[in-house]
Amino acid sequence: MDVLPLVGLVAASAAVAGAARRTPVPAPLLLVAVGLIASYLPGVPTYTLDAHIVLPLLLPPLLYTAAVDSSYLDLRANLRPVALLSIGYVLFATVAVGWLAYRLVPGLPLTAALVLGAVVAPPDAVTAAAIARRVGLPGRVTTILQGESLVNDATAITAYKVAIAAAVGEGMSWGAGIGEFFLAAVGGVVVGLALMVPLHWLRTHLRESLLQNTLSLLIPFVAYAAAERVHASGVLAVVVVALYLGHRSWQVDFATRLQEGAVWKMVAFILESTVFALIGLQLPFVLEGLGAYAVGDAVRYAVIVFLAVVVVRFVWVYPATYLPRWLSRRIRERETDTNWTAPLIVGWAGMRGVVSLAIAFSIPFVTTDGSPFPARNLVLFLTFTTVIGTLVVQGLSLPLLVRVLKLPGRDAKAETLAEAQAQSEASAAAEARLEELLADRRNQLPGPLADRLRTVLERRRNAVWERLGAANPVTGESADDTYRRLAREMIDAEREVFVTLRDERRIDDEMLRTLLRRLDLEEAAAYREESDAP
Repeated sequence: MDVLPLVGLVAASAAVAGAARRTPVPAPLLLVAVGLIASYLPGVPTYTLDAHIVLPLLLPPLLYTAAVDSSYLDLRANLRPVALLSIGYVLFATVAVGWLAYRLVPGLPLTAALVLGAVVAPPDAVTAAAIARRVGLPGRVTTILQGESLVNDATAITAYKVAIAAAVGEGMSWGAGIGEFFLAAVGGVVVGLALMVPLHWLRTHLRESLLQNTLSLLIPFVAYAAAERVHASGVLAVVVVALYLGHRSWQVDFATRLQEGAVWKMVAFILESTVFALIGLQLPFVLEGLGAYAVGDAVRYAVIVFLAVVVVRFVWVYPATYLPRWLSRRIRERETDTNWTAPLIVGWAGMRGVVSLAIAFSIPFVTTDGSPFPARNLVLFLTFTTVIGTLVVQGLSLPLLVRVLKLPGRDAKAETLAEAQAQSEASAAAEARLEELLADRRNQLPGPLADRLRTVLERRRNAVWERLGAANPVTGESADDTYRRLAREMIDAEREVFVTLRDERRIDDEMLRTLLRRLDLEEAAAYREESDAP
């Protein structure tokens, strides 16, 4: 097997995603555009999406990283809008888009139209998270979009299975379809609930960070495979496990958290970049499959389906936002800040992605009686154009829409103040515990070492408050920023000496690595983690 095309795809995708961080264009859009262009360049290999690879191998880790970074408490607080979007909207879109496509696209059978509706129904988890981070949406809107994208794939995949069974002639009734849907949903949640506690127990009892991180990489695949084995929703199993582990991550030792964060950041970056590039690279394959359909007619149908997808989302989002408020006084009192702009953003942020394409590529070529699947190539083309259309049209215009509406973003000053207050309370508790320990004769320390513990604690307490203070008039830095910069300069000076000593053969490489690791830990302690640009 020639692995060079795969290596080239990953390397090129990572390079484009890295370059996107220096442009105003969101990385997903630039990756798709480059993929579209590259698909027609001579010498570029043919890459096709295989549902047997995308769904069990790419979807679980992408869902896992998104769910682990989500807030279980925020999702629970917004359970109603998340459920209405991730379940209600997906089922509504499946039927509504399918029916509109059946009525407006000549020659498209109703069963194939419903398959199309299920395929294009779910907004993409990766796209929603990436765009939301980039445009700085309000916290509650971001939570709702992320929560929707975590669960809607399960709804769409189950709806697709029901629709495909009807399309290929397996004779599934509506009652049987509803039963299969609930069985898959409940089964996925049950599998997740059954796995989350044992997996967390393993994470907290393994003493080797390498073993803990190996387990972390295996968890999404284990949860997905276990659920799929019993014909339940692997997506829901992964999400349930990830939300629990993310909520309990504080119980894992610090070394595991540091390594795990770095590892999953790299995995998510590679997978997200590759997935969006793969979307663009499908263009030649999709166009070749059109066959008997004229390009002009196919483009007209694509515009119809794209508009249907956009309009149907708004038809659902506004009633789903306001009807519960009109019917429940309790909801009105709890959600006093809801206005017309929030559902507008939620409605416009319905970008589709790789899951839709992967499901479309899994449509069988023939039905149970051996005849070709009706309009398979057209469904595949309409799915591709819908994904591209939502990514380009909605993805590019969403930042502008946010600016025009002047939505309040995250209040950095309020967040820093809350962080400072939390750190102050924690430091007070730590200081009381330190004095309690030092009062015990078994914990006696020399004065300078005891003072050093107090100094470190005081430094940690003051660092956040200093970010709220006045900046240095010369450099524009806060005292905290200046402290970290000077600490890094000192560490760099030490590092250069250690390397010089190694080059002069006064210490060996093993000792150099030990000394450098100590400096790396010192530098990590001196610098608070900066959030990466999306």
